Amino acid sequence: MDFNEPRMLGRTGLKVGRLGVASSYGAPAVSFEEAFDKGCNYFYWGSLRKSGMSDAIRNICRKGKRDNLVIVIQSYSRSGFLMETFYHRALKRLALDHGDVLLLGWYNNKPSRRILERALAMKAKGMFRFLAISSHNRRLFPKLVSEEPFDIFHIRYNAAHRGAETATFPYLQGEGTSGIVTYTATRWGNLLEQKKMPPGEYAPSASDCYRFALSHPAVDICMTGPKNHEQMREALRTLDLGPLSEEELIRMRKIGDYIRK
Repeated sequence: MDFNEPRMLGRTGLKVGRLGVASSYGAPAVSFEEAFDKGCNYFYWGSLRKSGMSDAIRNICRKGKRDNLVIVIQSYSRSGFLMETFYHRALKRLALDHGDVLLLGWYNNKPSRRILERALAMKAKGMFRFLAISSHNRRLFPKLVSEEPFDIFHIRYNAAHRGAETATFPYLQGEGTSGIVTYTATRWGNLLEQKKMPPGEYAPSASDCYRFALSHPAVDICMTGPKNHEQMREALRTLDLGPLSEEELIRMRKIGDYIRK
C-alpha cells in the first residue's frame, strides 16, 4: 500500500489523494498549495472557513487546475432553503460556479425527506456532483447504503474509537459502494498528549495517527486539520512513511484503549 498513490473514492470515479485537508484550523494558503502539489486534492470547506483554504483554491484554479480539485462544501442546516442559500454563499466566496461534494454534516439519524429532496434538486441544477454525509452513529451508515443516495461517508475513526471496524467498515466494502473518509484521527489531540499515555509509552506523532487510519484497507481518505505550516508538513510525512507495521498497529491500539478507558 503506497500512500502517495491516488485512490478511487468509492463509486464516484474521483481519484483522490489519501489525505484530505480541512479549512477550519488556520493553515496559510501556501500550506494547502503544497499539500495539493503532493497529491492532496480533497479540500473540505467546513464549518469554520478560514482564508488560507479559499486563497489556495483561487490560486490553484487560476493555474488551470480546477478539475484536479475535489471541493467539499459542508452544510449543518436542517432547512432546505438555508442549505441552498448558504451553499451559494460558499461558492461565491470560493469564486466557483459549482462544488464537487455537498456534505450533510452530523446526522445521527437519516436526514429528513425535505433535506434530501432539496439536496437532489441542487445536484440536478449542477451545483455539485456527489452527496456525502457525516455521522457519529456508526450503525447508520450500513442502513444508508441501500436506502439513500449517498456517494461518500465521513466516519469518525481513530485508535481510541475503533468501533467502525466492526459496526461500519465490513458493510461498506466492495465494488460500487460509497467512498469512506475518516476524521478525528488524533481524537481531538488526545492521542498526541504525553501526559495521557500508558506508563512507559511515548506519545504518537500526528502522522502516526493518520497512518493508523489509512492502514485500514476500507479507508479511502483520512482528514487532517493543520493550524500552521509546520503541522501541514507533519501531516504530509504520512504519505512517505506509508502504512504502520503490525507492531506499530498494536502499540497504537494499546494507547487508544488506555485513553478510551
